[in-house]
Amino acid sequence: MTQRCTVTVLVFAASLRAQSLNDRLATLAARAVEQLGGTVERAAMRDFDCPSYDGDEEGRGGTPPGARRLGERLLATDAFILASPEYNASMPGVLKNAIDWTSRIRPQPFVRRQGLLMSASPSMVGGNRGLWSLRVPLEHLGARIYPDMFSLAQAHQALGDDGRLKDSKLQERFDSTISCWLQLVEAAKHYPEMKTRWVEFLGERPDGATDRVEEVDVRTA
Repeated sequence: MTQRCTVTVLVFAASLRAQSLNDRLATLAARAVEQLGGTVERAAMRDFDCPSYDGDEEGRGGTPPGARRLGERLLATDAFILASPEYNASMPGVLKNAIDWTSRIRPQPFVRRQGLLMSASPSMVGGNRGLWSLRVPLEHLGARIYPDMFSLAQAHQALGDDGRLKDSKLQERFDSTISCWLQLVEAAKHYPEMKTRWVEFLGERPDGATDRVEEVDVRTA
């Protein structure tokens, strides 16, 4: 892989279990980013764990530390890679809860963040169904999620002791996916739009009580 990239990427897995398959996949992704010249900020889901979202609790104590940490890490990097397990054909509850809490921060940390989603599972589906559900809240919050997603089926057999994929062709496709995504991240960083706006539009008429609009001049952001 040709070193080219000048971006910083937050990489973490959405599993609380140490040495989970998704954590191992996230480690492989971090290695690929570094080989391409990118800078990696590694994190763990435990860093961002939060109590169940409660509007009353938010009113009393504000945003919990886990969500603040996730928001700070997102705002300090150019993009994120998230390796998420599939729980009952959807995303893990701990991840959705962290997203919900973090979305309450202003400026809203997911806006304009480039994201790459991946999953690992012992199943033949590879956790892919969970990624489709994960795209919904992230894209709703303004994150730019890469169209291609990487799902590793039979991951308990596919990952070698050296951390790489045993199938060289599959490893090549994995590296290519990250390389193509990083080119997009780099272009978005160095050739941005002059202005961007995030609007949470639910179909109702404009109303100050429900509007959530953020407009940013990216030349000064």
